[in-house]
Amino acid sequence: MMITEHIEEIKRQLTAKGYKLTSQREATVRVLLENEENHLTTEEVYMLVKNTCPDIGIATVYRTLELLKELHVVEKVNFGDGVARFDLRFLNQPHFHHHLICTECGSVQEILEDWLMPMEKRVEHEFGFTVTDHRLDFQGVCKSCNDKAASNKDKCQAVS
Repeated sequence: MMITEHIEEIKRQLTAKGYKLTSQREATVRVLLENEENHLTTEEVYMLVKNTCPDIGIATVYRTLELLKELHVVEKVNFGDGVARFDLRFLNQPHFHHHLICTECGSVQEILEDWLMPMEKRVEHEFGFTVTDHRLDFQGVCKSCNDKAASNKDKCQAVS
């Protein structure tokens, strides 16, 4: 989906809840869409929004991000570094997507498939618990870091 289509969809979501997509909110949404893979912090969003809206304050960006979180347009996530980041929810998925978090380099990959649906159904059946959302983060070492470690190990063995 193109950025303009995403913005129109988010505008519909805001309007349905009685909110307007002001120019400042739109600039914030645009920054999130343009940097979707980066999982930006509030401060990072603010610095990027300030490029197009120099008069915007960090409090406005913070309030906009909190509103988008309340409306389930974004999720506030923490990848173990103690920093709150924002990640867009995909409109066609009933649940938030999952992440692979590398504990070596800090990279984050997204898993867009919902692998937990069978478990969710089991929880509902066995416990009578209606699941409304779920989140799954895997922590470990990414392929790139594993490849580097293996390469370094091979070099060390060749020297000995």
